[in-house]
Amino acid sequence: MTDLRTRLRAVPTLTGTPPAWDPSIAPDVPHDLFVDWLLTAIDHPVVEPCAATLSTVRADGRPNARVLILKDVTADGWQFASTSTSRKGEELTTSPYAALTFYWIPLGRQVRVSGRVAPASPEDSARDFLLRPVAARAEALVGKQSAVLANRSDIDAAVGQQQHRIALDPDLVAPNWTLYTLHADEVEFWQADPDRRHVRLRYNLDDTWTKELLWP
Repeated sequence: MTDLRTRLRAVPTLTGTPPAWDPSIAPDVPHDLFVDWLLTAIDHPVVEPCAATLSTVRADGRPNARVLILKDVTADGWQFASTSTSRKGEELTTSPYAALTFYWIPLGRQVRVSGRVAPASPEDSARDFLLRPVAARAEALVGKQSAVLANRSDIDAAVGQQQHRIALDPDLVAPNWTLYTLHADEVEFWQADPDRRHVRLRYNLDDTWTKELLWP
């Protein structure tokens, strides 16, 4: 019987086909390059290109990570949303720094974004909440994300109750729903090379953005 290590080593990696890219002509700010790469992933098409891993820090210093959906990218930063009472929300309150990681396998591309996270205004958060599907709003209104679940049937009852509330009041907003912006101070663009000569371009913010190539 083949051991797991041998099987893992046999799994193909770096299977994507990276587009042509010359980092020497990359734009002066990372937001512009990121949007270009994201739109390329959308048009390719890459499955769920807006999915990203959000990494935060727990109160005890241990890292925590989960996949969520990117909401927008502006000159101010990368936006995502959650309830402030969720584990990620509590961790961001304790330590308002985080990292987002995007990996678009068919393109052989990865982007790493890190910096300080700040909540948006209640008005912007409410606007984001009301753009969500009814089922997603109902789940957020239940307000029990990551709590221990005794029985899966409890979900149907709780969500059904919140869907009824939404039907009566379509503008109902979860009080703790928060739109967050990650204000990046470091962004790295990574493009795979089958010979492991990966291309890495890092932006650093210190009053203004600077760019530097990194060894693979």
